[in-house]
Amino acid sequence: MADTAEQKKSDHRRRRVRLLPPPTWWPLPTAALLGLAAGGAYGVLKAPEYAATSYVVAVPDDTTEPATALGFAQAYGRIATSSSTLAYAQPRAGLDARRLRTQVRAETSPESPMIAITGTSRSAAEAADIANAVADALSLSSNQAAKNTGVQLLLFSQAVAPAEPVSPSAPVAGAVGLCAGGLLGGLWLLARPGRGRRQEEQPRQEQRRQEQPARQEEVVVEEFTATPTLPAQGEHAEAKEKESVR
Repeated sequence: MADTAEQKKSDHRRRRVRLLPPPTWWPLPTAALLGLAAGGAYGVLKAPEYAATSYVVAVPDDTTEPATALGFAQAYGRIATSSSTLAYAQPRAGLDARRLRTQVRAETSPESPMIAITGTSRSAAEAADIANAVADALSLSSNQAAKNTGVQLLLFSQAVAPAEPVSPSAPVAGAVGLCAGGLLGGLWLLARPGRGRRQEEQPRQEQRRQEQPARQEEVVVEEFTATPTLPAQGEHAEAKEKESVR
């Protein structure tokens, strides 16, 4: 009987180990590892991208105030990527207008009458050609109206082919993916605290239900082993005779 009880105990322990749920914080490392793998794969598989920037400056004539040149620089910066400007730049850039629009951007500063025109491409030389083509086209189209506006656009600095790409490398992309995955995993844990508690309580309740029959069997075994054996009928009679003699 004792061997059977101990065997049931060992079986119950094995069953309890098998039913242990995973920790509630498992989404955090899982999401971080997935983000690391996705970021590293993106950095390895994506082709490098280069960016080159040329600068044009708005210069007022003798009859125009500098503040007017600053305002025209903001206006010309808005039309730098328009269809009319890109139509002028298309022959030199060697790209169609639709593709050229996706590979060029213009930026202005509220404190300086300067326009930065940036071309992007998978080729460093092509990125520089795009930036210079759009800068020349913008200067040409704006100078046609210089007599009426009193402001000219002059090329301040030409774009040169960059030596290094601007796209992130594989280690940088992997680090970014790791941080993003860890952040998503943490948000997942914060967004679902109640479910995690319920998942923790359910295995505990099941363990208690499974432990109850085992405890009852242990109690029965202990009671059985602790019950004193009754003396035989002859021994009981001899004990009475001894007591009467005394």
